[in-house]
Amino acid sequence: MFESGALVGQHISPIADTQLQPNGVDLTAAKIYKQIGTGRIGRDGKEIGDREEVEPVDGTFTLEPGAYIVQYGETVHIPEEHIGFIYPRSSLMRNSCMLHTAVWDAGYEGKGEGLLEVHHEIEIEQGARIAQIVFAEADHDGTYDGSYQGENVD
Repeated sequence: MFESGALVGQHISPIADTQLQPNGVDLTAAKIYKQIGTGRIGRDGKEIGDREEVEPVDGTFTLEPGAYIVQYGETVHIPEEHIGFIYPRSSLMRNSCMLHTAVWDAGYEGKGEGLLEVHHEIEIEQGARIAQIVFAEADHDGTYDGSYQGENVD
């Protein structure tokens, strides 16, 4: 069963009232990167390819068609006995963009990232709401303790 937005909001910071939704919390675009180097995923590890930060002009990212990594502006903590899923806001899809993410395991904490796929030029203001995170109840063995724990948290 999916949890209420009010419960999700207790595990996200910072959060504005406008981000709280009936079934989740909107996440904002803090930084956007273009991958410029080769990554590697092996049986015994991984390497993230080099990235170049897309600089906003007057607080707005102007993105040509392509693939980008977006870093969310909020720190998320997935509580025990839950799993997190992130979905794109419909405004993104209506502007020929898609957001792809992975499962967010119980115990994860950080400012996560997603793959922003742009099919037509778009302008995204820094801090604009682009995604919604929802929590579902889930059984689990242990909690997340991987290399992304605490990512992007200052």
